[in-house]
Amino acid sequence: MAEEITTPEQLAEKLQKQIDAKHDDIMKKADEALDEAKKSGTLSAETKASVDQALTGINTLREQLKDIEQKMARKPDGSTENKSYGRQVVDSDKFKSFQQGGFQGQARFQLKSITTANVPAVSERDLDPPVALPKRQFTIRSLLTVVPTSSNSIDYARQTTRTNAAAPVAEGAAKPYSSYGWDIVNVPVRTVAHLAKVTRQALDDVQQLQGEIEQEMRYGLALAEEDQELNGDGTGQNLTGLIPNATAFSAAFTLAAPTKIDIIRLAMLQAELALYPVDGHVLNPTDWAAIELTKDDQGRYIFAQPQGLAGPTLWARPVVTTPAMAAGDWLTGGFKVQRLYDRMSPEVLISSENVDDFEKNLYTMRCEERLALAIRVPAALITGTFADAITAATTA
Repeated sequence: MAEEITTPEQLAEKLQKQIDAKHDDIMKKADEALDEAKKSGTLSAETKASVDQALTGINTLREQLKDIEQKMARKPDGSTENKSYGRQVVDSDKFKSFQQGGFQGQARFQLKSITTANVPAVSERDLDPPVALPKRQFTIRSLLTVVPTSSNSIDYARQTTRTNAAAPVAEGAAKPYSSYGWDIVNVPVRTVAHLAKVTRQALDDVQQLQGEIEQEMRYGLALAEEDQELNGDGTGQNLTGLIPNATAFSAAFTLAAPTKIDIIRLAMLQAELALYPVDGHVLNPTDWAAIELTKDDQGRYIFAQPQGLAGPTLWARPVVTTPAMAAGDWLTGGFKVQRLYDRMSPEVLISSENVDDFEKNLYTMRCEERLALAIRVPAALITGTFADAITAATTA
């Protein structure tokens, strides 16, 4: 009996399965073509036609899937809806089926990436949204180069030495040898996760569930992620963070009475002398406020404009402020040369089969993501403490 397709979601799922099957078929044909080329030195017209046909087929299916997904994402007025994490869960067929089944067993929800600036905290149809505690903005991720990965670990080559022997050579003379050293670095993918108990009443109240997922569970992941990106020491299940791998500040020359502004410029110079470009600074909000309030001997602000709005920049580089950076500490240098790898976007799992949940009419909600941070160029990052750095710059 043919499978009945009743919703766009089911059609999209069917197309994805066909794409996966086509992909497996293409990989098989590619292996066969490789074997044929090795044996005969060329490919037959029949083999080429078979591979071309398979590629055409998978491209057609992908276009169909893309059209279906675009139609699924459109609002009634024709615009594209950017669903929040919570709304993705409560609007999904899996959640509705889970709800109709009395929330028995467990259900897994894979969340799609969203642009948080375009997503309201609660749905427009919710008349009485919950009031949450204040939350901080997350900014470290925006400094890094973020790429997806399907691997459980990241391997890359890092150059350790360079001995350049290039020089003018007389005709007929032996040429000098240069030498280069490389290390293979492995960065494991880590899991960031947490649990929360949810009552049966909360599951029946869609609005409260949405707020719980989006405003708390996802926020908790981002809070832990940003701290790990900055301070993770690489031990156990910790990420390898930016600060523990950065180079200590070393002033290139002496200043009579250096300020915090001077220290950041000297740190930039240190990175530039090491031949690494600087593309940003990370400061605690208190230190950035102190810098903005710096005045000359006549009481005039050096570069801040209280009457106007100006982006947080210092020495033509963006400044990122976060409480994850300890007050008095700073980090500057090249962030884009580092890599943040996203292995799995935030996933929500709700289960009624955990410990004594059944007895207490509770459910356990788990939210997790998987990622890896590769500090590919540690020397591009310069860090220090303002008090120590000012002393060092005075006596260098």
